[in-house]
Amino acid sequence: MKDISLSISPLDASALSAAKARQDSLAKPPHSLGKLEDISVKLAGITGQLYNPVEKRRVLIFASDNGIAHEGVASAPQSVTLSQTINFTRGLTGVAVLAKHFRAELDVMDVGIDAEFTQPGVRDCKIARGTRNFAVEPAMTREQCLRAIGIGIEAARRAKREGMQIVGIGEMGIGNTSTSSAVLSVLLDLPAAETVSRGAGINDEAYKRKVRLIDEAIARYRPDPADPIDVIAKVGGFDIAAMCGAFLGAASERLPVVIDGFISAVAALCAVRMEPLAAGYMFPSHESREKGYMLAMDAMGLKPMLALDMRLGEGSGCPIAFEIISAAESVIAHMATFEEAAINDDYLAEIRPNKRYQGEA
Repeated sequence: MKDISLSISPLDASALSAAKARQDSLAKPPHSLGKLEDISVKLAGITGQLYNPVEKRRVLIFASDNGIAHEGVASAPQSVTLSQTINFTRGLTGVAVLAKHFRAELDVMDVGIDAEFTQPGVRDCKIARGTRNFAVEPAMTREQCLRAIGIGIEAARRAKREGMQIVGIGEMGIGNTSTSSAVLSVLLDLPAAETVSRGAGINDEAYKRKVRLIDEAIARYRPDPADPIDVIAKVGGFDIAAMCGAFLGAASERLPVVIDGFISAVAALCAVRMEPLAAGYMFPSHESREKGYMLAMDAMGLKPMLALDMRLGEGSGCPIAFEIISAAESVIAHMATFEEAAINDDYLAEIRPNKRYQGEA
């Protein structure tokens, strides 16, 4: 990867094979537990181990303001970024409540909030007080983008060092559906009208302005779709850059990582464009209602495990996904085999699949 020294390996083929064989030996019709089977097999490929408890869980949340918000493209005032970042630490937000319910930690990082503050539970990783307004000038320098990516890589590595068995990637930043749509438009060579939704809810005038500003910025700066760092630097955000780094860092540490909603998915796509093998370490949580979400999923060859009509962001889908992934692990670890259940499985011979498992989940 240009500018970044990081090694990501393919999924462990022998562990994938062993997990598939284990699933085929369990007392059930072939693939009758569907995605739960796929998840457990993919987990084995990620870690290189057959059994993978995911009891130690953490959501990494990157908070930053975005200069494009000054153009009236968001329904909420920019001050909400700071307020909600503090509320993460107080257990008052959607992701905080869900994380507590599903026994997950939060690691909250300020990578660019437009305020000077100190709050216990928020790491000061500030690069600047928000990005610049990409309607006027590029959002950040390449050096700033690389610094943000490095913060994300380190957050994933810290999680691994501290014993986390799975992480999820979330964000907070008013205006970041605009930055995400802009980045996605460049990566997929699509006009903004095909990637922009209404975010948390904007009127028709603001929506049209949002589309126009993104198209104009892309035409003005001509970000290179083959270079995600250039794309993020010109029309993205510090949060997207840090999230991209977290996905890369998790993959380099062979740590399973969960994608949340739209912004998280765009950051994941940036990571995959930088290092295609990173996709093998990702588990999409829920299908976001933002229309660009499935465009990003399709580009990575991934499918979300849930359809809950969620569009909150924050990493709110991650704790729910952790529990489903834990259920998948419980099945492969504790369900009886045909032999243990004293069942002759000869009756399944004609319907057992002969296809080699591809590691999809």
